[in-house]
Amino acid sequence: MSDIELARIDGGVVGLHDSRRKVRWSVELAPFEIGVYPVTQGQLGEMLGETARHPRRPATDLSWLRAIRFCNAASEWEGLDPAYTFDGDDVTWHVDADGYRLPTEAEWEFACRAGSTGPHYGPLTEVAWTSADGVTSPQDVGAKLPNMHGLFDTLGNVWEWCWDLLDPARYRDYRVFRGGGFADDVWSVRASTRRGGAPRMHHDDVGFRVARGGFDAVDAAQGWSAHADAERASYDGPTPPGWTPRR
Repeated sequence: MSDIELARIDGGVVGLHDSRRKVRWSVELAPFEIGVYPVTQGQLGEMLGETARHPRRPATDLSWLRAIRFCNAASEWEGLDPAYTFDGDDVTWHVDADGYRLPTEAEWEFACRAGSTGPHYGPLTEVAWTSADGVTSPQDVGAKLPNMHGLFDTLGNVWEWCWDLLDPARYRDYRVFRGGGFADDVWSVRASTRRGGAPRMHHDDVGFRVARGGFDAVDAAQGWSAHADAERASYDGPTPPGWTPRR
């Protein structure tokens, strides 16, 4: 498989927010690595033994679960410890593993912002593919300017799956994707915008980029914890209209 180019991101602090619960908090991050580009059709095709029609475009139309399985396959290819194990659709992240994985939301936003404090790390016309460009599909990675970490396409082109649950009280098992896509209006393409989908959902404007970095912990790392997920999932009131029905 073609090499996955990674950038080292030094540790730092990033602020996050949950608009439904109206809470804000800060996350202190240890150093980690993250893909310079989203995973491409070419890289996914090589892993699957298939020929990609557009090898330099981001791999899209793949679910969160498939992105997770790609991470494990890429780890095994390079002789690294896979980050994930499976029990049906239930996935466990072994945070001490050194293999490829999806970034946490905190890692993704910190890497995307690259020290910037506004919604964009540069003029969108120069750094991101959006609906303003009039394109009808994802574009080759790296065709616009990078951020100060040297990362391309963190804003625009395609949304990117992260590890975290979106809002487990409201959306059950939906996972976060970030960054905006080629068909989105400018107001959606911001470093703080959160959207998500069920683990088996797939869309033509959602892809992913990988991260690496193991941590001496269990069920918690880089702004995520299983305990916090359980707390966020706790909701005892009547289910408002629009919430995912409980089973």
